[in-house]
Amino acid sequence: MQQFADRFGVTKPPEQSGFSAERLGRITEFFDRQTELGVIPGWSALVARNGEPVYAGGGGLRDLELGLPVEPGTLWRLYSMTKPVTSVAVMMLVERGLLGLDDPVSAYIPEFADMAVYDGGSPGSVRVRPAAHPVTVGHLLTHTAGLTLGLAHMNPVDALYRQAGQDVLPLPGTTLQQMCADVGGLPLLFEPGTAWNYSLGVDVLGRIIEVCTGETLDRFIETNVLGPLGMTDTTFSLPPERVTDLAEVYSPEPESGRLAVNQELRPTFREPAAFPSGSGVPGLVSTLEDYHRFAGMLVRGGELDGERLLGPRTLALMTANHLPGGADLNSFGLYPDDEHRGCGFGLGFYVVTDPVAAGSFGNKGEFGWSGAANTHFFVDPVDGVTAVFCTQVVTWGKHRPPLRRQLRNLVYQAMTT
Repeated sequence: MQQFADRFGVTKPPEQSGFSAERLGRITEFFDRQTELGVIPGWSALVARNGEPVYAGGGGLRDLELGLPVEPGTLWRLYSMTKPVTSVAVMMLVERGLLGLDDPVSAYIPEFADMAVYDGGSPGSVRVRPAAHPVTVGHLLTHTAGLTLGLAHMNPVDALYRQAGQDVLPLPGTTLQQMCADVGGLPLLFEPGTAWNYSLGVDVLGRIIEVCTGETLDRFIETNVLGPLGMTDTTFSLPPERVTDLAEVYSPEPESGRLAVNQELRPTFREPAAFPSGSGVPGLVSTLEDYHRFAGMLVRGGELDGERLLGPRTLALMTANHLPGGADLNSFGLYPDDEHRGCGFGLGFYVVTDPVAAGSFGNKGEFGWSGAANTHFFVDPVDGVTAVFCTQVVTWGKHRPPLRRQLRNLVYQAMTT
């Protein structure tokens, strides 16, 4: 554990930052216990206040079969924790006047003109009607565009995505341009702006970044986000010599619950991705330290170490609840889940709107997001707190452990001021 504290510069008593050292130790105790129980293979976490680390820890294994331990420099697949990075990149273009939140997506991707909306039927005989409103950039950022995911297996439109080759991972040889063109030819799940549904809309935003800038998505993000923030270990394409630092990805076996290598996702970052995915399929690979720097930029209102990515007013807009009428995800989302009760959604982040409903010890206005492998981060601008948690176990739906809520409350219960 000391190697984590040394690596991340946890040098002074946490009491000086308003935390109890004894209570912060509960983070270690809890996640070590989850490792012993086989819920997760290994973990690491970093908590900071006003950018200064107050807790850093980790334990367990990054590779169960090889017996390799989690280390401070372990690489983690972020999956959907790529989305906030892409959303920041989009808003940087909005600040430059190259994009508008109300811009129709069809202005950048012609296949999104004259969209149709699902109106019933089965995958083999779907009924549609013309969409009354265009899909906008803002709809994509808030997941209210009417897009979906092929891996969701929740409705006939999901099945159409799979038939078009948009399943867990895109088909080899697919380009981002082709993927977006294919999605634009499929029906929307609902009228834009009338519901919330998690989707690959951030991949569409990635393509819009390419059209606006003339650069590939990975190049733009590396130059304008990762580079300025000093996120030197974060990448869409992992060099072969770094594969040994990559945590293996696991899922519980259906019958025994024992963790086993997720063979479908194991190739991610061991083999080249079909295209750089701003949505997280597979998205970015990163370290605990790098993502802590990204969170540090957010808690400081868009700036870190003299590098300003966003204006504070832009970030305030991004972290406001954009769901109509101040709705939360459980009332406005098509498929409510317990993890996001008491939360609205902004431009790329969940936003806590009701800490009581969220079962949180924290503050209204906390924001963040998670990844498919149970990585998570949150930012509390009220108390200046950030937390980043990394593990590598993929679970879905009701089988997903409530690690996000547990992390949040473990952090807040340790605060004394």
